[in-house]
Amino acid sequence: MAAAGEGTPSSRGPRRDPPRRPPRNGHGKLLFKDGSYYEGAFVDGEITGEGRRHWAWSGDTFSGQFVLGEPQGYGVMEYKAGGCYEGEVSHGMREGHGFLVDRDGQVYQGSFHDNKRHGPGQMLFQNGDKYDGDWVRDRRQGHGVLRCADGSTYKGQWHSDVFSGLGSMAHCSGVTYYGLWINGHPAEQATRIVILGPEVMEVAQGSPFSVNVQLLQDHGEIAKSESGRVLQISAGVRYVQLSAYSEVNFFKVDRDNQETLIQTPFGFECIPYPVSSPAAGVPGPRAAKGGAEADVPLPRGDLELHLGALHGQEDTPGGLLARGHAPHCPGACQRVEQGCAEFTDVLLGPPPPGYHPFLFLDSLHKAGGRSRGGLHPRGTPPTAQEPPGGSRPEGRATEEQAAAAHLGEYVLMIRDVTTPPFLGRRLPPAFKHLRVVAKRAGQPPHVLEEGPEASSSWQAAHSCTPEPPAPR
Repeated sequence: MAAAGEGTPSSRGPRRDPPRRPPRNGHGKLLFKDGSYYEGAFVDGEITGEGRRHWAWSGDTFSGQFVLGEPQGYGVMEYKAGGCYEGEVSHGMREGHGFLVDRDGQVYQGSFHDNKRHGPGQMLFQNGDKYDGDWVRDRRQGHGVLRCADGSTYKGQWHSDVFSGLGSMAHCSGVTYYGLWINGHPAEQATRIVILGPEVMEVAQGSPFSVNVQLLQDHGEIAKSESGRVLQISAGVRYVQLSAYSEVNFFKVDRDNQETLIQTPFGFECIPYPVSSPAAGVPGPRAAKGGAEADVPLPRGDLELHLGALHGQEDTPGGLLARGHAPHCPGACQRVEQGCAEFTDVLLGPPPPGYHPFLFLDSLHKAGGRSRGGLHPRGTPPTAQEPPGGSRPEGRATEEQAAAAHLGEYVLMIRDVTTPPFLGRRLPPAFKHLRVVAKRAGQPPHVLEEGPEASSSWQAAHSCTPEPPAPR
């Protein structure tokens, strides 16, 4: 006898398959009303074992181990939005150790908790940066090492995905910082450059001298936690329209050698002037826009002469640099060590071609009163001690004096030329008022003078006047 519910084709009509139900045990496929499905193992009618499930509402698909209908154990999740995860799961969420690739192609390998990166882990970011350290709920927190694509490295404490706590950074520019970080920024970072010495430094004509520089924090302390910034020394000579009776040195510049004026904090403008200092083997900054020759380290002991600062760098603070010229090779550079730097054997050179001084001597003023100086032919500029009248006073200028800077007022400038800038920012330049005075008998050549006595020697120097404009 046929079993109950069964019939022959002739008596029951066309046979219809009953609705599909999951098998109690074994392999099968279960379809859901929203279009989702599961295909894989069943145990006692439950989704348990190896299988594959697709969620129609999200478009995600999981292939791996299931327990009572939920991903549990180990498997691979493919996300519709992009990316995938392979590793341990619990109740359908990432839990334990795993490997995650997000929609942007960034890769994380490490510990997960509650579906988030949590615990030790490594991550390769889209920009090429690599992080190896602690995570807390999808944020870098604890101790970690960040190796940036540009070559910079940070080792230390993190909080809420930024540098926070004690840490050290070796920047790709050569700058190093070790100390406290707050919200991603060095707490003891240098914010300004200071040139040590009196308000007006006085130096004997033709004598080399030293310049000491410090990097200071906001509150005035030396930034000892920071080393490696590249500082460049440059100079300028005072350039103002003065009367014929002025006792301040003035240079007339040929039209073919016109320089953009540099603003100073001393109430006057200046034009770049040659200054030299032994090269310290410091790699120069990259060429600015407009093109420049490749930086070549100078041999030890050589002096490199260069005018002012680099021209044409758009990121120069304050717009103090003249534009329109290719930058000179930065031989007169020093790297900072624990917030300090020293430029030794600094020397102001003779006026470059196209710079024509007009000088007056106090001795002539006293003898014959003040008189307007005559014009010198451009091809025969006067020497440091030669008066416009033509005859020399007592004490002929030596060859050393003729090859030195004329007596008068100058400006020293120290610029941060670190390349690339440390943490995206260069320090503003520092200025020092410099006065070149006549050398005294027995005066040590390397000693800077200051005070009233030194000032009086400068007052006995040349006075001068600009060349009147050429007739049109």
